[in-house]
Amino acid sequence: MTYSVLEIAKALDAEAFGNTDLIVERVSEPASAGPNDLALLTNPKFADGLAQGQARVALLWPGADWQSLGLEAAIIATRGRFAMSGLTTMMDPGQHFADGVHPTALIDETAQLGASVSVGPYAIIGPRAQIGANSVIGPFCHIGADSVLGEGAYLRDHVSIGARVTIGARFRAQPGARIGADGMSFVTPEESGVEKARESLGDQGEVTSQNWARIHSLGAVAVGDDVEMGANACIDYGTIRDTRIGNGTKIDNLVHIAHNVTVGNDCLFAAQVGIAGSTTIGDNVVFGGQVGVTDNTTVGSNVIAGGASKILNKVPAGQVVLGYPAVKMDLNLDMYKSLRRLPRLIKQVAELQKSVSKDGSSG
Repeated sequence: MTYSVLEIAKALDAEAFGNTDLIVERVSEPASAGPNDLALLTNPKFADGLAQGQARVALLWPGADWQSLGLEAAIIATRGRFAMSGLTTMMDPGQHFADGVHPTALIDETAQLGASVSVGPYAIIGPRAQIGANSVIGPFCHIGADSVLGEGAYLRDHVSIGARVTIGARFRAQPGARIGADGMSFVTPEESGVEKARESLGDQGEVTSQNWARIHSLGAVAVGDDVEMGANACIDYGTIRDTRIGNGTKIDNLVHIAHNVTVGNDCLFAAQVGIAGSTTIGDNVVFGGQVGVTDNTTVGSNVIAGGASKILNKVPAGQVVLGYPAVKMDLNLDMYKSLRRLPRLIKQVAELQKSVSKDGSSG
């Protein structure tokens, strides 16, 4: 796929300067750019990298003096980072999945496929499943019985969607994503040590042998429109009610969303986030990598949690939190500073004790 500088600028709603007829074959970082590449240089502090490459055209920051940088052409966008979304969409070569249904795919005769659906090698589509128009089902994918997948879905290889799962339009999933695993719900005949410890905040009483009985997952998973899931992410079935993911939510690799969780619209979860069962997450919530959320709690809309934070209780809407346990970020930083001062404080107290002890003995 090749485009002229002018074509790219128009597609990005950006301004083009210089020789706008130049043809771009690839997108590259400035230092490694070739003569037919578009160098990405949206931050002036990386401008020195241009001299190491051979770029003739670059995507630049507003107000950049492109001629002084030795370029023949330039594209200037108001918000370069956002322009990268459209640019990478244009230049993405894709996975080269073939059109149509591969002869090795196993599709139940009761399944319904919309117009222009592509099904890759060894994919399995179960009874009464419904696949929306213009969807791509990659190699080795599994779509369970009675599941619904909206139009324009794009499933990479080895994606698994369990029975009864409902997914909206334009869903996108990376390799190994799993929707519709059984929730981790087990119970003991008598009150377990875990239950006792919760009530006592630490004492589990007399420890006895415990046999765990499965609570089956009767709920399903309901996913909204424009949701994306990363590689090896997992969303569990609900126990009785459905686990729910709102419109526009983006889920990174290795994220786990447990049974009965409700996630709002336009949330963003980085890698290794874990959300325990029956928790409610509001709209527009952002979790950094390895954030953990306890069960049966609520995180309000527009909350931001820094990486590795552990949320153990309710977080009001709009807060920015950090730490273990997670508290407001400014408080967490104050706590950390105080912790770093402890060795000096302990030394000062020890010296004061010695001083007092000497004064007392001399008296």
